Amino acid sequence: MRHSILISAALTGAMTLSGCDQSGEAQVQRALQDVNVIDETNLNDVMLTVADPNEAVNYFLRASSNDPGRIDLMRGLGKSLIRARRPAEAAAAWQAVVDHEDSTVDDTVDLAGALIRTNDWDGAEAVLDTIPPTYETFERYRLEAMVADSNQEWENADSFYQTAVGLTTSPAGVLNNWGFSKLTRGDYTGAERLFSDALRSDDDLFTAKNNLVLARGAQRKYDLPVVAMSQIERAQLLHTMALTAIKQNDVTIGAGLLREAIDTHPQHFEAAVRALRALEDNVTN
Repeated sequence: MRHSILISAALTGAMTLSGCDQSGEAQVQRALQDVNVIDETNLNDVMLTVADPNEAVNYFLRASSNDPGRIDLMRGLGKSLIRARRPAEAAAAWQAVVDHEDSTVDDTVDLAGALIRTNDWDGAEAVLDTIPPTYETFERYRLEAMVADSNQEWENADSFYQTAVGLTTSPAGVLNNWGFSKLTRGDYTGAERLFSDALRSDDDLFTAKNNLVLARGAQRKYDLPVVAMSQIERAQLLHTMALTAIKQNDVTIGAGLLREAIDTHPQHFEAAVRALRALEDNVTN
């Protein structure tokens, strides 16, 4: 009898120990899973920011094929394709995200952005029209402004640009786009003001500097604006100003600006040299 009790106690003890081992192993597995999720999240972030864009595309393609239906991986693929300048594939990727049961309005906005990059303006407009008016974000209104521009709906474009500027702490890019819209309409003073505003927000934005020179040149203001610029940038802006002057038949002024651009550039400025040579040959002939 005592022997049976001992056997029973031993079996119970063994089962208890076995249960402890299993519980401990489960905890370890859960901990490892948590670490893997953290590591994967960090890797996804790296791939979306500092990795080579095409390498990131391959990473998210592999990850999505190994774990199909994971919407975070699908979004990563869409973003990576945009970074890799593969807009048609990006649009298809974002369409798949939008069709996912867990998609959000942000995904719809990203789809519209991808369609704009493929020059599918009608498609982008149709997608944006599905977004409720109560959804107000910088990116949504930035894209709405671009679509309105493409339709030459200037009043709507101005309204959307104004709203977008009010929804971001970094408005330089959208101010530059708005200024370019004004430039294409022939509103040169309005464009000049917006490019200047863009540079007050980000004085490193060379596109806005170049556009500002175009807007001033269109008004026959052939002196460079007072903005921060490197020596190379100064030479490039003089070149832009020269071409603007020549286009408006202010040939003598344009030639002088080209010579100044060549003298200013710290290296050989081939584009300016070619332009000056062509101009002089044309005058001679």
